[in-house]
Amino acid sequence: MSSTTRREPTDEGVNSLLFRDAEIGGRGRTHVRVEGGRIGEVGPHLTPTGADDVVECRGGALLPGLWDHHVHLHALWAWRRSVHCGPPEVGGRDALAAALRAAAPDETGWVRGVGYIESVAGDLDAARLDALRADVPVRVQHRSGALWTLNSAAAREAGLVSGRHPGIERDADGVPTGRLWRADGWLRARLPGGPPADLRAVGRDLARYGITGVTDATPDLAAGTIAAFEEGALPQRVHLLGIPLDAPSPRHPRVSTGPYKIVLADSGLPSLDDLTGRIAAAHARGRAVAVHCVTREALLLLLAALGETGVRDGDRVEHAALVPAETIGELARLGLRVVTQPGFLADRGDDYLRDVPAADHGDLYRCGRLAAAGVPVAVSSDAPYGPLDPWAVIDAAARRRTRSGAIVAGGEAVPARAALRSYLTPPDDPGGRVRDVRPGAAADLVLLHVPLAEALRGPDARAVRFTVIGGRLVEG
Repeated sequence: MSSTTRREPTDEGVNSLLFRDAEIGGRGRTHVRVEGGRIGEVGPHLTPTGADDVVECRGGALLPGLWDHHVHLHALWAWRRSVHCGPPEVGGRDALAAALRAAAPDETGWVRGVGYIESVAGDLDAARLDALRADVPVRVQHRSGALWTLNSAAAREAGLVSGRHPGIERDADGVPTGRLWRADGWLRARLPGGPPADLRAVGRDLARYGITGVTDATPDLAAGTIAAFEEGALPQRVHLLGIPLDAPSPRHPRVSTGPYKIVLADSGLPSLDDLTGRIAAAHARGRAVAVHCVTREALLLLLAALGETGVRDGDRVEHAALVPAETIGELARLGLRVVTQPGFLADRGDDYLRDVPAADHGDLYRCGRLAAAGVPVAVSSDAPYGPLDPWAVIDAAARRRTRSGAIVAGGEAVPARAALRSYLTPPDDPGGRVRDVRPGAAADLVLLHVPLAEALRGPDARAVRFTVIGGRLVEG
């Protein structure tokens, strides 16, 4: 290729990339050469060679690729194929009925709904869902991800009457209500087989935002799900929290084993002995733990358990939706990390202000006081349950503003630059050291149209020009 070529890079036939006049680290402008999937050289005197595909950056920021430290990839794919059953798309019972009745069943003959919240039509059960649609099997997921509600047709096909999972809710007579708590694996095994998740499409969605790596936080991954990641259809690097303790390490170079995911369900907390046993078992296998905590009680239980087991480097709190002020010092003392989702404030903040006791509003999705106390904090998406767009999450961390314009715990705001920095930390150190553009680093990069300071004045995904993973352009 001619050294005078000036065009956007392609994902075919590229020997090397030369980024010219790129802003690095939000400071000076220089040139960066990528070779063999890694950053080869950085400096102001680099000149094109015949092998270079040259990218004129014109002062746009060149950043390490963003890493989302908490996402659910298969659920994200399924969400795209589901009926939205909650705000802002659906705001009442009539709108929910219309959405479900208009939905065409998928390849399996079922209708799958997502994003439901009680403000739409109250507490759903099989009978209430039958009144909305009864002619085909329907299942609707609560927006928390913790609850599925099945109509009567779906309950029959899934075999709820004879089911033995503890999450199957039953009435006083022992009859299933159609509600299943944290029974995803049990339900999935009883659903008719559908098409495999299109991880390539998920990868394009991620790349559009500049995301080059993700931590999948889905617990208790089945062998087939792990194998799907190892097939390499997803271009991003993947860190898996849900690999069982007795499972072998992934074989694909872009797939790695993360801390062991433990869910402290708000619908039924384990005993202290049970939790300490699970943490100790993970630590004994050389795994840190990533513990789902969305209530005060769950966080206090976790702190008590870690007080007995001790903390392993890498132990982390997922969500930390409610962090009482009196626990901040203990989180810092123990050396725990927090992976949280301030994007929920922009997405659901008005609901929190209405439904969460006022005394707890200051405890919601803390960032600023945790960071000030020395707790490593990484902001993330929890997509599809929270907004996937990292630029929207960064903006939410900085402004903490709801849809109506209300501010939630404004003292917990962090500068947009600090929120972005947490997206630049590696999977084994969320909220810790920041990856940078330097020789020898993996060529996982995102190029912006504008300098970093301009991009952070109003974080917006439209600032992303393109994304490179392992030295290759990934189309968004």
